[in-house]
Amino acid sequence: MSEDQNIEQSTETIETAAPMTFWGRVRTYFLAGVLVTAPISITIYVTWAFLNFLDNKITPLIPAAYNPNTYLPFSMPGLGLIIAVVFFITVGFLARNYFGRLFVRMYEYVLERVPVINTLYGAIKQIFETVMASQSDAFKEVVMFEYPRKGIWVMGFVTGRTKGEVQSLTKNETVNVFLPTTPNPTSGFLLFIPRKDLTYMKMSVEEGIKMIVSGGIITPPEK
Repeated sequence: MSEDQNIEQSTETIETAAPMTFWGRVRTYFLAGVLVTAPISITIYVTWAFLNFLDNKITPLIPAAYNPNTYLPFSMPGLGLIIAVVFFITVGFLARNYFGRLFVRMYEYVLERVPVINTLYGAIKQIFETVMASQSDAFKEVVMFEYPRKGIWVMGFVTGRTKGEVQSLTKNETVNVFLPTTPNPTSGFLLFIPRKDLTYMKMSVEEGIKMIVSGGIITPPEK
């Protein structure tokens, strides 16, 4: 269902609920205007705030001789984002050559021998490698299963096939499933569920996240 159809359907719902008096129509038009302008306004505001945050943190680090804002009569929005993207691309390029890999192995060798920091670094690195690796199966499938008891269904995301000691201690082939909470999907539970107990859904991960964050208000159309 497109955004225009969603707005039209929401407007029709408002019109049905509101009495068809003069003030009822004013209320209907007001709520319809909010439905149209609020999402785009909030999106623009969040984007602008994010760009300003990067500009305020990164732009001051540039020497004045190389800072375009020194010469321009106005500040250049998005300069911090451009610098951040170029920085990550440069670091990635350097890390892929021989000397870059040697440097990475050296600082990882040091970090792995520092108590507490080695555990924190290892966990963060593994999370980023799992989520960002192109061949990873993390958050690629939406599943439903009965939890916490039979007859009650919840929605989760497959993060991979269970391996190691966890799989060896179970009789059936199990799957790692992340069960997010509503409305904050970044927190949740890690469950090891037999594959035969999972129902794989056709909706995309993005659609599943929208449904969870909205508490079921936004329901994707059946495919």
